[in-house]
Amino acid sequence: MPSAPKATLPQRRLPLGRQRSSQKKDTPTPKPVTELATLCATCEQWFKNRKQTPFDFQRATWQAMAAGRNGLLHAPTGTGKTLAAWLGALCRSSALSTHHKKTGIRIIWITPLRALATDTARALQEPLADLTEMLGSHWQVGTRTGDTSAADRRRLRQNWPEALITTPESLSILLSLEDSQEIFSDLDTVIVDEWHELLGTKRGVQTELALSRLRAIRPGVVTWGLSATLANLDEAVATLVGPMQREQAQLIQANAPRSLEFSTIIPDPIERFPWAGHMGLRLLPQVVQAIDSARTTLAFTNTRSQAERWYDAIREARPDWQDKLALHHGSVDREIRNTAEAGLRDGSLKCVVATSSLDLGVDFGPVEQVLQIGSPKGIARILQRAGRSGHAPGAVGRLICIPTHALELIECAAARLAATAGSVEPRRPLTNALDCLSQHIVTVACSGGFREHELYEEVKQTVAFANLDDQSWQWALDFAARGGHALSAYPDYCRIKERFGRWYIASPALARRHRMNIGTITSNATVEVKWCRGGRLGTVEESFISRLNTGDRFLFAGR
Repeated sequence: MPSAPKATLPQRRLPLGRQRSSQKKDTPTPKPVTELATLCATCEQWFKNRKQTPFDFQRATWQAMAAGRNGLLHAPTGTGKTLAAWLGALCRSSALSTHHKKTGIRIIWITPLRALATDTARALQEPLADLTEMLGSHWQVGTRTGDTSAADRRRLRQNWPEALITTPESLSILLSLEDSQEIFSDLDTVIVDEWHELLGTKRGVQTELALSRLRAIRPGVVTWGLSATLANLDEAVATLVGPMQREQAQLIQANAPRSLEFSTIIPDPIERFPWAGHMGLRLLPQVVQAIDSARTTLAFTNTRSQAERWYDAIREARPDWQDKLALHHGSVDREIRNTAEAGLRDGSLKCVVATSSLDLGVDFGPVEQVLQIGSPKGIARILQRAGRSGHAPGAVGRLICIPTHALELIECAAARLAATAGSVEPRRPLTNALDCLSQHIVTVACSGGFREHELYEEVKQTVAFANLDDQSWQWALDFAARGGHALSAYPDYCRIKERFGRWYIASPALARRHRMNIGTITSNATVEVKWCRGGRLGTVEESFISRLNTGDRFLFAGR
């Protein structure tokens, strides 16, 4: 971003570096749990009751959480990261509740995709039946994402669950509410799932700012991240917990490597393989044979159009699989996606053709192999996708590369070698994203206002803004206050106002508009696709529809 212009605001105070925060914390700082042995024994007993033995990294995670330490758990997909973090958070929070009366949210589970919230809730609910009696406390798990209906959101506001699954965007919305201090006053633990998906993106910056806000509301809250495909682990930990707490944070790596098998389908004869520009359908007979050899197969493509073409081709090649095939990508209707996911879980489907919409997830146990159609375009991605098969401790993950042209043979070979060697691309955190900062300033203003120097000190506790200078801060504040130099003439961009030394949202209407637009995800205008009788298939981009002529046909949702 180019250097920010210096803004002139009214009633300029002393330089921020010379001021001291006078904000009073009304909520007590959670104390480290001393009943360490008891808590870890509870987790051990839960595994013993199921005739299972926890991994060493799971035990280490429970101990660190019980001691009140922040950290990052890095373990391969399917080795039990979710259980390690969830059991540790449950035991820690249950022990703390014996010292303080708990009435609100105790655990926040941040997931990068709202589509994962349902699967995550199902996975977190499973241990509760046994643990409720063992811990002597009642637990409810709720979800708050963009898919949550208005009625469910109202019910949540009336009775918050002890554990809430949410996304970075929905968490920011909750932080913008006027009673956000009360909502999070009982918070003990925050868990950020799939941290590698957020790190290095503006959604990651939004998450950093949200975490810094939660720490200001509830000092001492424990923060943990879960990841499977990170290279720069120290940097990832510092970004998650903040640079000031990095030295005390704990990095736990699993000594439980996943067994992965990689192979590539080579055309016969290879001399006739095209150099570029093909969908890879030349290998359809070999792909169908590979699908037939496994119980359930998950086939990944790099684009939605490629997924549509391959789904249609497989269906035509094997009409007897008509009811055993499914399509999954971001444009098809949610009900269609849910049906595909349910078929993967119960093993009723032979093959699901998908895009990155199924890169992440809790458990698709029946999936025996993964097909990667086209180059994976990244080592972390191929490891993540390979882990979708054999998704259980000790199981073997199998991935078959399907090159679409000759040059991708080289890419598939290179990806296989790098993945086998464990060489993963680093994900560098973003810094000084002033657009994210301006949005966060308005968010905090909606929640009851802020003092300038206090919020400045708060955001500097993040890696994203650790080096934020006074000029850039003033630019972001000015942009939130009056739209900067370019938009200052328009009243709608005067979003926050200063009164009695605090900045507040200018009006309730602007607060509502801000909450409807919180986030950093950009999208194009779309058009709904429906049957004439009303059934919904999904959405397509307006730019695609505008290029169609009368009589044109296209594949969508496998139809």
